[in-house]
Amino acid sequence: MSLRPAYRNRGEPGRIGPVNVLAIDQGTSATKALVVSERNEVLSEVEVPVHPRPTPDGGVEQDPEELWRSVLEAGARAIERAGVEVGAVGFDNQGETVLAWDRRSTEPRSTAISWQDARAVEVCRRLAGRAEELRAITGLPLDPYFSAPKIAWLRDHVTTEGVATTTDAWLLARLCGAYVTDPSTASRTMLLDLDGCRWSAEACAAFDIDPRSLPEIAPNAGVVGWTSAFGGRLPVSGIAVDQQAALFAQGCHGAGEGKCTYGTGAFLQVNVGEETPRSRSGLLTCVAWVLDGAPSRLLEGQVYTVGAAVTWLREVGLIARASDLDDLGGTVEDSGGVTFVPGLAGMAAPFWRREARGAFTGLSLSTTRAHLVRAVVEGVAAAVSWLAKGAADDLGTPLRRLRVDGGLTRSRVLMQTQADLLGAPVDVYPSPNATALGSAALARLGMGAASSPAEAIGDWTPAATFEPRASAESAERRLGRWRAAAAATIELGS
Repeated sequence: MSLRPAYRNRGEPGRIGPVNVLAIDQGTSATKALVVSERNEVLSEVEVPVHPRPTPDGGVEQDPEELWRSVLEAGARAIERAGVEVGAVGFDNQGETVLAWDRRSTEPRSTAISWQDARAVEVCRRLAGRAEELRAITGLPLDPYFSAPKIAWLRDHVTTEGVATTTDAWLLARLCGAYVTDPSTASRTMLLDLDGCRWSAEACAAFDIDPRSLPEIAPNAGVVGWTSAFGGRLPVSGIAVDQQAALFAQGCHGAGEGKCTYGTGAFLQVNVGEETPRSRSGLLTCVAWVLDGAPSRLLEGQVYTVGAAVTWLREVGLIARASDLDDLGGTVEDSGGVTFVPGLAGMAAPFWRREARGAFTGLSLSTTRAHLVRAVVEGVAAAVSWLAKGAADDLGTPLRRLRVDGGLTRSRVLMQTQADLLGAPVDVYPSPNATALGSAALARLGMGAASSPAEAIGDWTPAATFEPRASAESAERRLGRWRAAAAATIELGS
């Protein structure tokens, strides 16, 4: 991988002065923009919604131009609201979402095929015989979740025109004219040689993708280009995929340190340093980031429906608002023997069964609405704990504590249950903006305004820490019951 040098003021060597950063988090349901001070204070925050659309054939698509407009609007409004001079831009993206577009004009040639879209299952079935080979190269299981199957599906069913990339490459091309992606995003495509951090000719050939058509892989901290999209001329100096940006913000910079983000889905990540393990537990191995030429990698597991499960609870009338997870679920000591499997959009790691469905088991005439809500809380915490168990098995050591972020960390019942089932303390990140703060820190590092990752993120104190209260035997029994319910659900969906 060729590494771009970090930016230095006026081309002079050494550190530059304090820098306010515009951090743009382009997500699935909204684009969020923050102006972050040199002391890591959020000076302004703007969120512009975007609207994923389900399709009749099971797909999920987004309007690329809506994504672009949301980036421009959120960024411009955040700078205006902050009322300060900004010196750099950090940018993170939603990951595996792809589109086809014209390199010369940057005009889209397709809708954006969302990371949630499962229509590429046909591509995965076609390549089933090469699944182990691809996993050995990329660290990823063969699944429609990842970008390469989506690109192959897009080429088969929509268009062969233009280039087909993850959305970050298109948005960065519009922002600053660069045709780049970053190592963390590239590692989610199923096209990256995980060991060498470069496009794999073998993986590209499997999906009939020309590696020469793919963007350059630039480091996560360093100037990739300059943009005038928000007034003036600003360097774009930090880029990452969203989950890795959150991992960076929470200071999980050393091997064995992990976090979980509770958003639409839950994403558990554990840093493994420069090692390149292939998980024996059904987890992913990805690039965390590349800094100063040195790659860090991670193990990751996902639960597709977490915040989405809470939305479902509201839509079917079991709760009126997210706070009912505590207001109602907290009125009972446990789920009354009910187990919930959060497979409402299939099961990700470690099962990788898109056909699986969600389920309540253990219902009785004494089951109340509160028990059902509590079961959803416990089901989410159990699914995350099972992922943490897989990471511990791969690493040979358990997680000593878990850092968490995302909207559902406001639920004290969920966080306490998570600590109980994990058997380790849970530290709640003090800001709902871990992802954007991570991209801001990478931008600061890429500008030379910080000399280390620790300096780039600054000091932070957990908003709350939840210590485990349940015994190890109780946690093991509850996890075993959840695992048995998950296995039965998967069997029924086969």
